Amino acid sequence: MKAIRFHEYGGPEVLRYEEVAEPEIRKDEVLVRVRACALNHLDLWVRKGVGNVPLPHIPGSDVAGEVVRVGEYVDGIREGQRVLLAPMVYCGHCQFCVSGRQNLCKQFSVLGNRVDGGCRKLLPTRRDYLIPIPDSLSFEHAACVPLVFLTAWHMLVGRVGIRPGQTVLVWGAGSGIGSAAIQIVKLWGGRVIATAGDERKLSKARELGADFTIHHYQQKVSEEVRRLTGGEMVDVVFEHVGQATWPESMRSLKPTGIIVTCGATTGPKVDIDLRFLYSRQLSYLGSYMGTMGELHDVLQHVFSGRLKPVLDRTFLLADARAAHERMEKSEMFGKIVLIM
Repeated sequence: MKAIRFHEYGGPEVLRYEEVAEPEIRKDEVLVRVRACALNHLDLWVRKGVGNVPLPHIPGSDVAGEVVRVGEYVDGIREGQRVLLAPMVYCGHCQFCVSGRQNLCKQFSVLGNRVDGGCRKLLPTRRDYLIPIPDSLSFEHAACVPLVFLTAWHMLVGRVGIRPGQTVLVWGAGSGIGSAAIQIVKLWGGRVIATAGDERKLSKARELGADFTIHHYQQKVSEEVRRLTGGEMVDVVFEHVGQATWPESMRSLKPTGIIVTCGATTGPKVDIDLRFLYSRQLSYLGSYMGTMGELHDVLQHVFSGRLKPVLDRTFLLADARAAHERMEKSEMFGKIVLIM
């Protein structure tokens, strides 16, 4: 079968479209024919060697496809069923897994990180990772959903406990997670101030529901936040950029405000003035992916149409290098998807 693999770390040029052995499944597994696999920034980091994954490696965390073979011990799923995969790997039997907190499992990882991912024609997987999708949802749009909507849901609903009427600053509206966050805040009756780096992305953010937008390359974000809120600032900062945006994130918070973060795209080292933290009674929350329960929760809103996958464009699997190049240049709004 065909797959995208890299045998060394580096830029998009290390990606190879090549033949690999067709996988066998155990009696407790299911074989999925991959129809679409979306890109995430994780794919870029893994390809560059962050985490030192075993080589050669197949990337890809967001998978949608159809079941082609069911193991003898598996029930509740049938051949031909349209499914998406949970974008995670966990043991399933530790105290955290059995209590529904899979993202605290010691073996927890993201599909396509420590284990081979979905940039291939056939993927063996466990039954509990599979979620049937309605016929109304295309494979391409289904692949846009799992990682970013789950992560944004866990950040805003699971960690922050977002409430109606709160104002949220969302960095990077053009990213997959930013476009998901805008919709989730609006679903919960909040107000969104979204940032982006060009006018096209700002316009699309407003189409998604953002109440206000800020061009973060041309405007000082905290000053615009102060103007837009009449000096009150924001209740929550949705942070996934890291070092480059952290100072402005802190300046944009009102007293008792919350920064929730899931990533460090521009670097992990940030400064925190403890006097500012305690005197303004701020909260800084970390967030890592999410749980299976939360994935099912957010998918109900996707399947009903209340939350909408945001597809930037598709590439053939063989053109994965061009897809990676588009993501590295931050040209997308929403998700880039490889189709088979």
